[in-house]
Parts: sequence; C-alpha cells; structure tokens
Amino acid sequence: MPVALTDTEVRRIRNDFPILEKEVNGKPLVYLDSGATSQNPVSVLEAEQEFYEQRNAAVHRGAHQLAVDATDAFEDARATVAGFVGATDSELVWTANATAGLNLLAYSFSNASVGHAGAAAERFMLAPGDEVLVTEMEHHANLIPWQELCRRTGATLKFIPIDDDGALRLEEADRLITGRTKVLAFTHVSNVLGSINPVQELTAMAHRVGALVVLDACQSAPHLPLDLKALDVDFAVFSGHKMLGPTGIGALYGRAGLLDAMPPFLTGGSMITTVSMSEAQYLPAPQRFEAGTQAVSQAVAFAAAVNYLGETGMERIHRWEMELGQRLVVGLQAIDGVRVLGPVAGRDRTGLAAFDVAGVHAHDVGQFLDARGIAVRVGHHCAQPLHRRLGLSASTRASTYLYNTTDEIDQLLDAVSNVRGYFGVDASGERR
Repeated sequence: MPVALTDTEVRRIRNDFPILEKEVNGKPLVYLDSGATSQNPVSVLEAEQEFYEQRNAAVHRGAHQLAVDATDAFEDARATVAGFVGATDSELVWTANATAGLNLLAYSFSNASVGHAGAAAERFMLAPGDEVLVTEMEHHANLIPWQELCRRTGATLKFIPIDDDGALRLEEADRLITGRTKVLAFTHVSNVLGSINPVQELTAMAHRVGALVVLDACQSAPHLPLDLKALDVDFAVFSGHKMLGPTGIGALYGRAGLLDAMPPFLTGGSMITTVSMSEAQYLPAPQRFEAGTQAVSQAVAFAAAVNYLGETGMERIHRWEMELGQRLVVGLQAIDGVRVLGPVAGRDRTGLAAFDVAGVHAHDVGQFLDARGIAVRVGHHCAQPLHRRLGLSASTRASTYLYNTTDEIDQLLDAVSNVRGYFGVDASGERR
C-alpha cells in the first residue's frame, strides 16, 4: 500500500515550482488556493515552450512534416490524459475547461431533442415530463447548463438535498431517481465541503432506471486516483489548470459509443467528413466535438502535468492531502468563533476546508491572510445555493496540493486564530 508523501519529499517537490519562491506583501508565499487554480512545475512550462519552438503547426490539416509532428504531439497528449483517468483516446474530447464540457453535453442533448440527429441520439432527448437531477452542493458550472437545458426542452430540474452537515441525503436520492430521470449530474468532490461523494452507489441508482450519469471530476481528478471506467459513469469533465496544467484546456470523457451517437455542438472545420451547400456529415468522436483550431500547446502541457502527477503517485498525493485536510479541520475547529463547512475532523475529506469566522466577512478574512502572504479563496466559490443552504453568503477556503507542507497549514491556522482579535469581535461575532 503506497504511503503518503512526507514533508521532506514535499520540500523537494516545491523546487519544481518556481512561483512558490515568490514573496507576497513582503512575506514568503503560502499558496492555499489550488482548488481554484494550481501552480505549474517546470516540466509543464517547458513542454509548452518546446512545442512552440519545435512543433508548432495546425493539427489534422497539413501533410508537411511539421504538421505531422504537431498532430502526433496533440494525439499523444490525448492518449496520455485519457489513460490517466482510465479511458481510451477515442473517449476523450478536448474542451476549453470543465464548464465548456458540461455546456457541450447540455447543448448536444438539446440538439438531439429537436431532431438534429438520428435514432442513435434518441436516448439524449428530453421533453416535458422528463427530469434532470443534480445535487444541492453543485458548482454553478454543473447547475446552470442543466437549468438552461430544462428551460429549452421543457424537462424538470430537481436536486438531491444535503443535511445540516453538508452530506448528501442518499435516502432522498433513492426517492428522487425514478423512471422519469434522464440525467443525473453530480460532483465527485465538493469544491466547498471537501466531501467525497459515493459515485458508484449513485451511478448504480441512476443506471437502474436507464439515466445517464455525468460526473464533475474537477476536484477529484487532480487529487485522488481516478478510473472512470471502474466508476461506471457515462460522462465526466475535468480541467487542466486545477491539476498542474495550463489554463484554456480541459477534457470531456464519454463512454465508448455514447459520444458517437451525440449530435455535435460547435460546427465548422476539422469535424466533418463531407460538406455540400445544403448539408454536412460529421466525423466520429472525439473529432466531431473539436471544431476549429484547438488548444494544441495546452494539450501537450496538460499531458506533461498528468505525467508529473503519475510519476509522483496519485495514491501518495491523495493520502498526503487527506493528512493536510485533517490538520486543517482539527486546527480550525479548535479556534473559537470558527465554523468549518463539511465533514468534521476524523471524517474522510480531501485537503480542502472552507470556513466562516463569526462576525468577520470572508473577504476581510482573505485580505487579512493575504497581508501575511497566505493566498486563499473567498466568496461563494460558485456555489451560491450550497452557501444559502448552510446559512451563509460567503466563506473562506483553503485548499492544498502536493506542494503544500504541514508548516504552511500551521501558518494559516495561526493567522486565522488572530482574525477576530484584529477586527475586534468576540467568538459570537459581536463587536467588542
């Protein structure tokens, strides 16, 4: 059984990340915002630069050697990223990010619903009486596209509620998943709560009634071993910039056969076989969903990022982050006036913790921490319904990665313990 990383190993890992040597406000940077965007190791930076210096050309469009080299690099990157999540290269579509992947699905389902494709696309069609099911903890990217899909098709959007601790109410999931459910879309790991949802259990419920399962893997693909085939989901999305890669590149996984049956969303060059002045025929997946010039150098760099993660060991990274997450929660729970969202100490969670300081707005907490060189995320984290359910408008979120040390967690905890005193509020949130 792989063991967790150690502080000594993490300090060596940090040498691969130039930005971590930076000072902020005269203090050494403590970067605890990887849940929003992770940092890049030198190997990722060099991979993108090497592509531009040695291989830059249009892919799938030229017969000259440079175009061949660029296409090979692009498709090799696809195979690498697909293999990282247990998929084949034909099951992975490049997207701009996970949000784009979810919108691709929702709009493709819309196109099926208006008869854009043939009989193979019937299972994606929605109409009045059909239902799409999400959860109360979803990021807006896995909520609003489904809201809009239901608006366009007349289907009904429902959600699985959470309890007061933020856990999904699975008994409600079992009640809500019925023969009317056409799509179940949910997050693997909550970007606010840090909780890990029971993917296989939920997927089995959905598949029993013939529903399609869409997994938001943005907070799981970077942080824990992920085998989408073993999880048995139909679709999944994740983003490069959250897993050591560049911005502007993400991926949509689709089970073999499903992508080929879906009608395209964006149309244009590079995704067709034959075009006349009145109609067009489309390539099979994944190319049918990759119209126009793609983010080629970003894909190459994304592959370098997953290679870095794979070489470090995803199980070891996951175990390390779980240790950091527990250290965070234990420390935060011990501070008077601090409320931690999500699983309490001792319960499984990723290395992420969102919290509320009584009487101090999250933005003020963030500025207080930033003055000490500590970078965290503040706001509703694109999860307004979840915050509203928990009685909050915003929270402060610290999120770790393979390059964070226990000392950095302790620096955060020490700073948070001084927030209320600085702003002159007591543990109940009242001004002194």
